[in-house]
Amino acid sequence: MTKTHAHSRYLTLGMILVAANMRLPITMMPGLISSLKHTLGLPSSMAGLLTTIPLLTFAVMSPLIAYWGRRFGNEWTIYGLLVILAIGSYLRLLPAIGLLLFGTLLVGIGVDGGNVLIPAIIKDNFPTKIGIATSEYTVSMLLVGAIGTGVSGVLAAHWSLPIVMAVLSVLSVINLIVWVPNLAYNHREGQPVHQDKTTENTVNVWHLPVAWLVTAFFGLQALVYYSMLTWLPTILVAHGFTAIAAGNLVTVMQLGGLPLAFLVPITAEKRYGVPVMVATVGIGFIGGIAGILLPGLSLGVATFLCLILGFGSGAAFNLAVVFFTQKTNNGFDTAALSGMAQSAGYLLAAVGPVLFGWLGSHLGWTLVICLAVILSVLLTLTGVIINRHDSIYE
Repeated sequence: MTKTHAHSRYLTLGMILVAANMRLPITMMPGLISSLKHTLGLPSSMAGLLTTIPLLTFAVMSPLIAYWGRRFGNEWTIYGLLVILAIGSYLRLLPAIGLLLFGTLLVGIGVDGGNVLIPAIIKDNFPTKIGIATSEYTVSMLLVGAIGTGVSGVLAAHWSLPIVMAVLSVLSVINLIVWVPNLAYNHREGQPVHQDKTTENTVNVWHLPVAWLVTAFFGLQALVYYSMLTWLPTILVAHGFTAIAAGNLVTVMQLGGLPLAFLVPITAEKRYGVPVMVATVGIGFIGGIAGILLPGLSLGVATFLCLILGFGSGAAFNLAVVFFTQKTNNGFDTAALSGMAQSAGYLLAAVGPVLFGWLGSHLGWTLVICLAVILSVLLTLTGVIINRHDSIYE
């Protein structure tokens, strides 16, 4: 019989808000960079830190957050990190570059609570509806994140910078309020969560070969996605596209991943669902990236390539989240695997754009594309191997 952790009726709404807060505080910043430069005198050389700091924070904090979830309970740990997120969000309103960067650091720490522990919450509380619950979580995260990038720039054109940041940060305060009912159902490692008083035994996922495969899958998809997100506009401009057209094509790539946030968790529950999604990853990443090398690349072809690249990236990220829940037996192992994979994954994501940028500047963008294709092949093969294992415990 499937074991279910008792939970508040507000858990689903709370999870959706946590998911929204996992992207919005970060994706709203690119649209505000011009205002930050004008208002605070933020140097261009430091603007990239607003994205890099959270990624490095994810890499460092993910294993710690998994431990805190076991030690203090997932629900209370998420709430504590939401408090840190709210403090960091509003600290960034103060007119000082140092406080902006420190607030961004706190935002990265707060956001990572949802990254690591929401898959565990889903595993514990919705074991018979993992696909639907995961879809709600990932769709909210990606949709609000995409909207935040565009909305922040529009608001900044009409309102002052502090007002824009304050308004967009309100969601973190609302999340604090909505999450409170879930604290009554806090679940720590070793606590009985069912009427049969069954306790849950966790393992050290860092010692499991299949867990390392899942980590490699998450890391490779993050490396390729963030590197292409950063440098694809430059590559397209080098192929003769205008800067505006290149920016629009990258937007197409990002939007292309949204449908997969809904389809992957549900499809993965079907008999051949995971192989189909792994194939989508391969076709999307390998075909979408390799196609850029085609001579005489037209706008129509480039749009199609960016669309399937978006399909591949959306399938890869969401399939990685599915592996966290599908390949573990309990919520604490899910959190441990999530923390392990995201620690390595986001470290690669932070290093990748720098490495790709250096290679492109010194050795040419064709080499960068070829390297991205090779990494995409490895990503696909890793997904094939993971699919042959029922769990990380094998």
